[in-house]
Amino acid sequence: MAAVSGHTPPLSRGHAPVTPAVARSASPLVPAADWCQSDHLPHYTSSRFIALIEVCMIALSLAGIALVSVLAQWLAWSLRVPAILFLLLTGLLLGPVSGLLDPDALLGDLLFPLVSLSVAIILFEGALTLHLAELKGIGKVVRNLCSVGMLASFAVIGSAGYFLLGLDWRVAMVLGAVLVVTGPTVVAPMLNVIRPTREVDRILRWEGIVIDPIGALFAVLVFEAVRLGSQGDLIGHTLLALAKTVGVGSLIGVGAGWLTTLLIRKDWLPVSLHKFGVLALVLVTFSLSNWLSHESGLLAVTVFGIWLANQEGLDLEEVLAFKEDLAVILISSLFILLAARLDLAQLWQLGPMVLALLCVVQFVARPLCILVSTWGSDLSWRARALLGWIAPRGIVAAAVSASFAISLHQAGIPDADKLVPLVFAVIISTVVLQSLTSAPLAGLLKMRQSAPNTWLIIGANSVARAIGKALADQGVPVQLCDPAWEFCKQARMSNLPCYFGNPQSEHAELHLPLTSISTVLALSPNRHNNALGVLHFAHLYGEEKVYSLRSSEQHGKANRESATFRARQNLFGPDINYARLSGLLSRGGQIKATRLSEAFDWTQYQEANPGAIPLFVLDGKGRARIVTGPVEPLAGELLIALQPPKETATP
Repeated sequence: MAAVSGHTPPLSRGHAPVTPAVARSASPLVPAADWCQSDHLPHYTSSRFIALIEVCMIALSLAGIALVSVLAQWLAWSLRVPAILFLLLTGLLLGPVSGLLDPDALLGDLLFPLVSLSVAIILFEGALTLHLAELKGIGKVVRNLCSVGMLASFAVIGSAGYFLLGLDWRVAMVLGAVLVVTGPTVVAPMLNVIRPTREVDRILRWEGIVIDPIGALFAVLVFEAVRLGSQGDLIGHTLLALAKTVGVGSLIGVGAGWLTTLLIRKDWLPVSLHKFGVLALVLVTFSLSNWLSHESGLLAVTVFGIWLANQEGLDLEEVLAFKEDLAVILISSLFILLAARLDLAQLWQLGPMVLALLCVVQFVARPLCILVSTWGSDLSWRARALLGWIAPRGIVAAAVSASFAISLHQAGIPDADKLVPLVFAVIISTVVLQSLTSAPLAGLLKMRQSAPNTWLIIGANSVARAIGKALADQGVPVQLCDPAWEFCKQARMSNLPCYFGNPQSEHAELHLPLTSISTVLALSPNRHNNALGVLHFAHLYGEEKVYSLRSSEQHGKANRESATFRARQNLFGPDINYARLSGLLSRGGQIKATRLSEAFDWTQYQEANPGAIPLFVLDGKGRARIVTGPVEPLAGELLIALQPPKETATP
């Protein structure tokens, strides 16, 4: 990889290699030396001043990349589409279209070591989500998609690259291996908009989760075989070298995983250093493995992540959260830089090739993958048709292809410069095409979910469990979530589904049934958690579907920062808060459902249950509405209310 090479050629723009000296004198925008020799500065401008200008311009360019990456992420968040689409388009606009950004001049020889290390971190973060125990429960179809289906896609795309596009066979194989991966960060936002049936939704989400690290590992192995096979005897030498690469990468990865597990479990590494320590070990693992066996670093960090993910009782919550944030930063900057290096003229020349490849990927490879993966299953043809259409390529494909193209170019393999443009074009095409057409296709096939009806409850504390149980008893589907394991365990013991973790996290986006959520209740005693939940889910579902319970009576001053959160703190009325409900339940209060009638109306209910706090009212069809102020249930409606202990009831 570029991390261990002293000289790295460009991917596709035809630049000469950038030496450190050139890097110091080349500007991403305007050469400072030329600028200083013009009329802009006095004749006495010194070389030190020129160097200072260069540093300022580089800092300004890096700050600009950070700014536009945030804008691209915000635009994707606003439109609820995969962020990779706007990141790549931003890079194309800044690089080949406008010429404002030249990554080779900006970073020089540092560009490709940074690319290599960034890809290593991205693969490690993906590997942390692969829990081998979960493979047993994901179903035969998902296992097939990540095994025989993956191999079928590889064979079809690789063959198309060789026979149809005329690529060198080694580049064609790498192209096929890279494009088998569908990333969860691309699939999940699409599914939230499409809302396919639960069966299809579950298969596609799990496919994205599992194939992300497995597909990346497969692509690394194929790349190693291709790279080593081009250096000599295709059979003997390649197998021996591949065995060495796999062996070294696996041993270094396992060793790093064992060491990290030991450091965390023995408390030799303080909690405050878990994030930085694991990040440092990832970078050391990648570099050390590459030093011992060329190009084995990506395999090592993938094995490292899988090892940590499958250690029982190892607390990685803080590390996972940090890696998610770091991956967002790296992905945002990396993809803008990589897209800016593409040669637009070459991309246009590849137009017919891109169209042919897209047709093969969309209309041949994916349907064949679904055919072999669902053979013998009880899935309907409608479900198979929808599965055969949705398979957007994403982050791993883009990052890994950029890294592989460097080594292929170094090895002098023909057509290596076509790998990145083809992969990026397929990513943009599949994301755009499938984002625009998948929802109408799901509707045409009658494979969209009916109206969402699940109530998401943020919190699994005693109040949240009591309210969730009362709703579930009346046939209202509920889904609890809480980052405290003890609360989650108690909820599950009460037969209430509970997600263990942060409901706003990327992990939750993959594991929570977000497509079936109709209402969100924030019932955490922590005001900050409620605020984050309200803001996050108000964006997804609309403010009118999100409610929050006040944590205590002392809340007004602290809530000034968010008008949305302040407006949605209307759960059960202005005088009700978490502390009051929790206190009543702890003293023996109970949440009970009562059917009102002409003989026992609302007035009589109040006389019989003084101090009762109305929570929900269900009409005759079982549709629940939330009490947010004064209420007068009608005869025939079901009232769910918290009835305080008799000794504390007040008239």
